[in-house]
Formats: sequence, C-alpha cells, structure tokens
Amino acid sequence: MCTIALLGIGLSVGGALMQGQQEKQMTDMQAKAYEQQAQADAQASSFEQSQEKHKQDLLAANARAQVGASGVAVAGSPTEVLAANARQNQLDLKAIQYGSALRQNNLNTQASISRFSGKEAVGASIIKAGSNLVSGITNLYDPKKAFGIGGSAFAS
Repeated sequence: MCTIALLGIGLSVGGALMQGQQEKQMTDMQAKAYEQQAQADAQASSFEQSQEKHKQDLLAANARAQVGASGVAVAGSPTEVLAANARQNQLDLKAIQYGSALRQNNLNTQASISRFSGKEAVGASIIKAGSNLVSGITNLYDPKKAFGIGGSAFAS
C-alpha cells in the first residue's frame, strides 16, 4: 500500500513539473511568433516606405514638368510649393516608420511578457510539485502508529 502511495506522490510531483515545462514551451512558441510578426512588420514597413517614396518621386517629377510646361519660372511660389510637398512627403515617410516602430515595440513587448510567463509557470510548477510532495508524505504519516510500541510512523 505504501508503494502505491509513493508512486502516486511521484506521479503528482512529476505531473506538476511536466505541466510547468509544457507551459514554458507554449509561451516560448508564442514569443517566437510575436517576434516573427515584428520582423514581418518591419519588412512590410520597408516595402511600404519604398512604394510611398516612389509615388512621391513620380508626383514631384510630374509637378516640376507641369511648372516647366506652363512657362512659369521655377522660382518663387512654384518653388515654395515643391519644397512644401517635399517636406510633407518626408513627414509621410516618417509616419510610416513611426507606426511600424510602435507595432514592432508592442510585439516585442508581448514576446517578453510571454517568455516571462513561461518562466513564472516553471517556478509555479516547482512550488506545486513541492507542495504535492509534502502533502503526499504528510498523508502517509499515521500518528496512531507513530507512538505505538513496535509501530511504524508510516502506514503500511
């Protein structure tokens, strides 16, 4: 009977430890997925910036051509308009970069939180395993037999 009880304790302790490791594996996989999303966002942002820059270059070239075709000298108001457009274009590109940086930061933070949760799950499983061990051994103890003559402190 004692052997079966000890086996049960061992299974309980092992199960608690295994559960913590499985949770850690799961949270590590989630963290990796967050990091991959952050990397994909960086690549998408780079592509989006490239496309926006190309579009802006085409629009700027078109504006310069229209100014030149109109016979107006490229000085004064047309130059100011082109410069204002260039400044706005740079702001648009910076906005794309900033939005991507925020998303990447959020995903990397989620990855860190996920990894932390995994470490906490392992710690909690160790505490649970220890608790199961102490509880199981305590349940094996029979105080009636502990003080009896020739008795054992453990149930048979």
